Amino acid sequence: MTASTDLDLLTDFFDRYGVALTVGDLPAIASCYALPGLVVADTYSFSFNSPAAVALSFVGAAPDYTERELVAAHADIEQVQQVSALLVEVAVRWEFLDSQGRQVPGERYRYLLRSAEEGPAICTVVRTG
Repeated sequence: MTASTDLDLLTDFFDRYGVALTVGDLPAIASCYALPGLVVADTYSFSFNSPAAVALSFVGAAPDYTERELVAAHADIEQVQQVSALLVEVAVRWEFLDSQGRQVPGERYRYLLRSAEEGPAICTVVRTG
């Protein structure tokens, strides 16, 4: 097995992740992560060691999306770089669609993904803007 840089596979993965985020499907969000996992931003970092910890860290995301009337998320993959045999780094700019059909720009992130039998899994997320 090797890290996949295939855009179709990565797009499918981020589409599934985006749907899980916008509908608040915590088990589906957790299934997108390798454990342990790490999230890093300018003012905070946190790690998680279990699917329950992943789910708990995203429990506030769905109400935020609902409050902002965001109904869909799209990951625009800007760059893919193979890091090692099983790791790939993916730069993503998120775009959202609100309930009125308007595009809403989102943030940029870099994801370190590990290839596994089940497909890619997020090891590290870094917010970049």
